[in-house]
Amino acid sequence: MNLRAKKVLVTGADGFISSHLVESLLEEGCRVKAFVYYNSLNSWGWLDTLPKSKLKNIEIFSGDVRDPNGVRTAMKGMDAVFHLAALIGIPFSYHSPDSYIDTNIKGTLNVLQAARDLGTSRVVVTSTSEVYGTARYAPIDERHPLQGQSPYSASKIGADKIAESFHLSFKLPVITARPFNTYGPRQSARAIIPTIITQLLKGVNKIKLGALHPTRDLNYVSDTCAGFIALAKCDAAVGKTVNIGSGREITIKSLAEQIITATGKKAVIVSDASRKRPKDSEVERLLCDNTQIKELTGWQPKVSLEKGLSRTINWFKDPQNIKSYKWDIYNV
Repeated sequence: MNLRAKKVLVTGADGFISSHLVESLLEEGCRVKAFVYYNSLNSWGWLDTLPKSKLKNIEIFSGDVRDPNGVRTAMKGMDAVFHLAALIGIPFSYHSPDSYIDTNIKGTLNVLQAARDLGTSRVVVTSTSEVYGTARYAPIDERHPLQGQSPYSASKIGADKIAESFHLSFKLPVITARPFNTYGPRQSARAIIPTIITQLLKGVNKIKLGALHPTRDLNYVSDTCAGFIALAKCDAAVGKTVNIGSGREITIKSLAEQIITATGKKAVIVSDASRKRPKDSEVERLLCDNTQIKELTGWQPKVSLEKGLSRTINWFKDPQNIKSYKWDIYNV
């Protein structure tokens, strides 16, 4: 599918990855509609930080993916939809699992139902490497068993399976993109890299983290967005679930040490029990097998961890960017 000049909807467009995806789709020549979460402040999230030269080319739609009527209205006339709207915080899913079912499963169902009824040409549903749980073998390919080790991951498994069913039952042209751990500018304070960077830049000499031994497959946000777009363009990817990841892993402890060095700060790393996941809920290892996306699309990660961390640290050094981050608490 050629995306140039196509009408494309991005749900959850006010968030981290999605706001970067909106920018990437503009560069691709798409006519972009951004579905943002309705709120009384009329905030468009990270889209509010984009230059006016970009904002003027984005149609904003405020709504809630849990509302099927709003979703259907937003999707009318769209050629493609990238569905990224979701609740993603794992610790908060222990607290409020019902909201994850409503947003992640029902929200995805609303998008799929509307796409089916409206004849949308391409639907890209966002999954997560968390659906695999702790690696039973590595690297993790798309045939790896799914494990609901948190209410969040269970809700995403449910959403993935609903998407699969709509392709198999109704031939809906859906692709499930399964990114591994994405990082970069604008990422939430709940994520590990902003947690480390913000503490360091605020002069803390003891960096409080949760478990230090788990490994993650880290991907700079521009690479993840390029993966989404490559999959949307690829007719052969329709009906498939496809990993987006680097094929490299690093422990949380080694990651923190690398960021400490990159910032030029001096600090020790402390494992704080209050920040740890329940024992059986912790995902111990994530390492992506990206063979399929390479074979289907030719996609390759372009940004090294060193370069990506440098760009991310520099973004956080801007006082305007870091001012809204609550670095001194555990953000769930």
